[in-house]
Amino acid sequence: MNEKEILGHVDHTQLKAFATWEDIQKLCEEAIECHTASVCIPPCYVRRVHDTYGKKINICTVVGFPLGYSVTEAKIAETKKALHDGASEIDMVINISDVKNGNYQAVQAEIATLKEVVGTKILKVIIETCYLTDEEKILMCKAVTAAGADFIKTSTGFGTNGATLSDIQLFKENIGENVKMKAAGGVRSIADMEAFIKAGCVRIGTSSAVELINGNKTNQY
Repeated sequence: MNEKEILGHVDHTQLKAFATWEDIQKLCEEAIECHTASVCIPPCYVRRVHDTYGKKINICTVVGFPLGYSVTEAKIAETKKALHDGASEIDMVINISDVKNGNYQAVQAEIATLKEVVGTKILKVIIETCYLTDEEKILMCKAVTAAGADFIKTSTGFGTNGATLSDIQLFKENIGENVKMKAAGGVRSIADMEAFIKAGCVRIGTSSAVELINGNKTNQY
C-alpha cells in the first residue's frame, strides 16, 4: 500500500481543547497538500475553515464530544450548526450511559434522529469501545446499522484506550453491509494505518499520519 492510498483514508485530526487557529491552519494546509479524506476539527473552527479554504477541503467535526452524555436535543443543535457552518461529516458520540443501562432503543433512536438531520451527508457513530463489553459492542453494531448511520467508529481518542484490530474484526462480523468502519485513537504508525485499512477500515482518525509519512519519505534519502 503506497503513501497516497493511506492518506486517502485519513481524517486528519486536531481536537485538542487548546488547539489554536495556527494549529488548525497547519492541519488544513497539510490535508490539502496530502489529499487526506478530511480534516476533523472542533466545531468552533468549522465556519472559519469553510470560509478560508472553501471546496479545497472536506470538513468533519464532532458532536457530543468526547463524553457523549449530552441530551439528544443538544446534539441536534450542534449538528445543525455544524452543517450550517460548512461541515460535510459529523462524528457523534453515543450516550454510553444508555448502553450501560441497557437502553439500546434510546441509543438507536438518537442515532437515527441525527442521521435524519444529516441527510445525505455522512454520520459516523463513535461507540467508545474501551468502555464496552464485547456483547455491548455487538449490540451497538446492530443499533448503528438499524439507525441508518454511515460509519461505526471505535473511539474518541480521549478514552482509556483506542482502536484495536480485534474490535474491527468484531465490527466486521456484526455490522450491516451499508455501514463502514473508522478506527481512531492510538493509531500512531504507518504499520498501524496499513493494518486497519487492510482489516476493512475505510477511514482512519489520527493526527499523526502526515508527519509519519513525511518523516518516512525523509528517511528514505
